[in-house]
Formats: sequence, structure tokens, C-alpha cells
Amino acid sequence: QSSGINAEYGGQGAVRNPIMQADLMNQEPLTPQVLNAARPEEQKQMLGEKLYPIIQSMQPELAGKITGMLLEMENSEILHMLEDSASLTSKVNEAVAVLQAHQQKLADQQKIAK
Repeated sequence: QSSGINAEYGGQGAVRNPIMQADLMNQEPLTPQVLNAARPEEQKQMLGEKLYPIIQSMQPELAGKITGMLLEMENSEILHMLEDSASLTSKVNEAVAVLQAHQQKLADQQKIAK
């Protein structure tokens, strides 16, 4: 008689953890060649999957918004930022400043409306 432990932890015939698989896939560098081989709608998805975890480590609360903002940039610029952490950090800080200014503007407008 076999215990359920084997199947749960990757025993024969078990379904592998899709999150772990995604993490392993995320380790591969995203090159222009790999990116250009994908359809345009897949390209932003691939870039976002690389950007999000990095941005989340810097700005957990705003990671989704910042990732979305950066994905509006040209793919070549995003690839450069993925290779140059100083460039990415600078853009993330810029995005945070824009979001904070927007929040302040909204707060000021609410004060005026009262």
C-alpha cells in the first residue's frame, strides 16, 4: 500500500506544481530573439512576468500599477531595464513619484470639494 505523500510531492504520475514551474521558466533570460519570436500580445505578458517580481520586491503595494505603467514603454527599453537594475530602479522611483503626485492631487481636490 502506498501513502499519498509520494503523489503529493512529485511522485510518478503526480501533477507538478504550476507555480514552481513558472518560477523555473522565469529564470531564463528574456532576450530580444525570444521576445521577437512571440506574438505582440504575448510580448508584453512575457515582459510583465519578468518585471513584476522585481518591482514587487521594491514596492510591494504598488507593484501591479508600476508594472502596468512600465509596460507602456517600448519593449526594447523594458529589456534594457531588465538588464540594468539601476535603470529599472530609477524608473520605479519615477513611477512612485508620479503615483504619489496623483494621490496628492486627488486628496487636494477632495479638500476643495468639501
